Amino acid sequence: MQLTIHRITVNKNNNYSVEDKKARTLYTIKKKGFGNNNKLYLLNSSNYHLYTLIGSGVDSLSYKILTYTYKMENAESKKKEKFTEKIAEKFSEKFSENSFMDINCKSKFVEPMIECKGNGISYRLISGNKRDFKIMVGEEEKGTIETNVSTSGKLQYELEIDDQFFDDYIPLFAVVIDKLYGEINSNPQIINEIAKEKRNKNS
Repeated sequence: MQLTIHRITVNKNNNYSVEDKKARTLYTIKKKGFGNNNKLYLLNSSNYHLYTLIGSGVDSLSYKILTYTYKMENAESKKKEKFTEKIAEKFSEKFSENSFMDINCKSKFVEPMIECKGNGISYRLISGNKRDFKIMVGEEEKGTIETNVSTSGKLQYELEIDDQFFDDYIPLFAVVIDKLYGEINSNPQIINEIAKEKRNKNS
């Protein structure tokens, strides 16, 4: 089984960077604009908007991944005209928002489980300690998301997944885990526990 390995780091203002194992930035996940905007935008290395993550429940246990359908419309006229480069310059890009995947935390504290359903596939993220999660498809484990601590003391998530099941939206699973458990796991005592566990694992 070939694994895709990504490291997701929580940066300032609750933005995220996603790097591969060679420390190359593949994605950024961030808010746009100001105010109480609960949308996070997943951008690739070319700054192209791929997906949006939005909280869809007042209990903060439900999320949606949105995708966009882009369409070209003439900005000056509704008349049908032959498409030429000159007319193309008059076109404005508009998009429609589409629900792509529903993410629901079915159990937050007792046997933590997050269900991700959509796009013709269903994942379950399960954990025994609210820090390290298995990515399940059916009854088979296809990957893991582990909570680590960076050298600067910030939470970091290491994602490993079977290449066949990787897609651009998968790093958003780590963001949901951070939204649900990041505050708990940022407790200094737990930070020390995580760091100690990883040192023991690597020794």
